[in-house]
Amino acid sequence: MNQQGPIAMDILQIMTRLPHRYPMLLVDCILAIDPGERAVGLKNVSMDEPFFSGHVPGHPVMPAVLVMEAMAQVGAVLVSLRPDAAGHITHLVSVERVRFRRPIVPGDQIIIEVVALRGKGRFGKAQATAVVDGVIAAECVLTYGMVKLGFENFLPSGAPHTL
Repeated sequence: MNQQGPIAMDILQIMTRLPHRYPMLLVDCILAIDPGERAVGLKNVSMDEPFFSGHVPGHPVMPAVLVMEAMAQVGAVLVSLRPDAAGHITHLVSVERVRFRRPIVPGDQIIIEVVALRGKGRFGKAQATAVVDGVIAAECVLTYGMVKLGFENFLPSGAPHTL
C-alpha cells in the first residue's frame, strides 16, 4: 500500500494485459481503475533506468517520448478491460495537445491518470496527465486503435491464412 491507497493491479497483473517487458514496461502498478472510465498508474523513476546513461549525461532527464509511452501504457491497461478487447492489442495511433511542463528526473514518482474520452469500435481517445509531487509534468490526448492478435493481420489481403 502507498499514500494513494491499495494497489488495484500489480506488475504481474499488468504484464497479463500489456505485451511490454523490461526495459520498455514503464508502469510499476495501477493504483485505481474504473473500467471504461479511468485508470491511475504509478511509475517510480530510478537512476538505474537504462536511458539515463545516454540521455543528457550529467543532468539525467527522462526522455519526453518515454513519459508519453508511460501514459500510453496506463491507457492501454484501461482499454484492455473493455469487453471487446479480448484477443486484441492496443496501438498508439496519435498524440495531440502534448505539453511538457517540468522535467522528470531520478527519484521522481509519476502518477499517471488516463480518462477515457470516447471508445467504441476499434478506436478511442483518452486524456492523459502525468503528475510529480502534485504538479503536472506532462499532459496529452491519446488516440488508440485495437488490432486483432495473430499473424493473419500481417498477410496481404486475400492471402491464404495457413502456413
